[in-house]
Amino acid sequence: MSSLTEKDRPVVQLLLNTGTCPRCILRFCCVGSQTLYRRPSKDLMKDLQEFLRNNQEKEDTVCFDVADPPCKRIRLEHTEEGPVDLNHNGALQQIPSLDEENATVEDSALRVCNVCLGILQEFCEADFVKKVCQKVNSADYQFTSFVFSVSLPPQLSVRERAAWLLVKQTLGNLGLSLAKDDIVQLKEAYKWIIHPQLSEELGVPADGKSLFEVSLVFAHPETDEECHFLATACPDCFKPAKNKQSVFTRMAVIKALEKIKEEDFLKHFPCPPSSPESLCVALEIQCNNGAVFVAGRYNKYSRNLPQTPWIIDGERKLESSVEELISEHLMAEFKADSFNFSSSGREDVDVRTLGNGRPFAIELVNPRRIHFTAEEMKGLQQTINNSSDKIQVRDLQLVTRSAIGRMKEGEEEKTKTYSALIWTDKAIQKEDIAFLDDIKELKLDQKTPLRVLHRRPLAVRCRIIHTMKSQYIDEHHFRLQLKTQAGTYIKEFVHGDFGRTKPNIGSLLNRTADILELDVESVDVDWPPTLDS
Repeated sequence: MSSLTEKDRPVVQLLLNTGTCPRCILRFCCVGSQTLYRRPSKDLMKDLQEFLRNNQEKEDTVCFDVADPPCKRIRLEHTEEGPVDLNHNGALQQIPSLDEENATVEDSALRVCNVCLGILQEFCEADFVKKVCQKVNSADYQFTSFVFSVSLPPQLSVRERAAWLLVKQTLGNLGLSLAKDDIVQLKEAYKWIIHPQLSEELGVPADGKSLFEVSLVFAHPETDEECHFLATACPDCFKPAKNKQSVFTRMAVIKALEKIKEEDFLKHFPCPPSSPESLCVALEIQCNNGAVFVAGRYNKYSRNLPQTPWIIDGERKLESSVEELISEHLMAEFKADSFNFSSSGREDVDVRTLGNGRPFAIELVNPRRIHFTAEEMKGLQQTINNSSDKIQVRDLQLVTRSAIGRMKEGEEEKTKTYSALIWTDKAIQKEDIAFLDDIKELKLDQKTPLRVLHRRPLAVRCRIIHTMKSQYIDEHHFRLQLKTQAGTYIKEFVHGDFGRTKPNIGSLLNRTADILELDVESVDVDWPPTLDS
């Protein structure tokens, strides 16, 4: 085993004798060769045995590459019982000497590793990888690459700390040292082994930037309570969190291990860690695709259709919404778990959206299907339009997450054009409203309307009516076209909202005015890009 040197011999002998698997031994010997970890576990075990046998004859004459290091033989002369280490109560714990090694090593091939709890044993085998790939393929996702993630039981960090203290002490007695950060991380070693197998089985490369994630969640119920002593020693590290079932998260355990003193750790946890009876279990094999974003513009032709589901006190008021009429077809085609709808502003349930429509975007969460041609998107748009006469969509297209920011920017920065049908209590003539056409850049102070006060903070907002154009209908009705700053409350500008919007049409005409109908004629946001029909 060319990656191991003579200075690794005491580590190999020590860890093999205490029930550590070959791959974890390589980790503690700081072996960085990925291909070495991918060799079958049985072959690695034979290599380690051979390494020990080949070096045993050199024991009496070996010198390590450090200043005046004591050799193994000299250290053994100081105790008749062989190498020693501290156990959990500070007493000396006997570790088998090399004479007993053959029998011990034979057993270690059958044992569950006392450090990784089997992660680098059974869960690196081809049968388990095939099981993972069967689960991935049965989930029916579209993907061209994958990123692999693994969640390990937090007690593995405790066991790794115990093993490190054991090795650290042994090397210290030989005048050597091992920094904790030099040990190859368990997750890293596991991915070195698993990545090429998954890639071969799935037929696509592993890519750290891939949006398709395959994740494994491991647990080891037998040793779940091994972290609990840390909560007593470092209570500040373990605080309940809303989204966590247990306070013993991996990060909390690592934080506590950084704080606890070595002598306190050794009082509570055996060193070396004990060999478990059972392997870890793979609790979950999960797949997740990164979100896909679809954008377009919608027209709303109904005066009895909310933009989003209208639910008050748990009771649904209307049977559908713009959001649902669009999203139900996207959800079906993309085979997504859920969605998030957003748009450039919103209209009231009784307001139509005409002209070139209102920009919208839908985030499709964890979609199984992600690849659509332009023609397929056109077909999907037609399906939506054929499903209802209340809405129509145009320019339906796939976009990036970052592109959606352009739509949100336009909410406050751009202008909108409206058409309002207005009623007045006193009779009017054409000349009574003609002056409205001459008003430019009219500044309003709008206190949060009463009708939205339950969902918007109380504030006075300055808004601008850029232009107005009146169209006389009869003594009590006229139509008013307005070009306004985005975010202007048009209904309140007409009736005044009990004086909460100043000035207003009522105050300008010196009579009571109210709005009967309102249409959005245009939303001047240049997004998403217009597509050829």
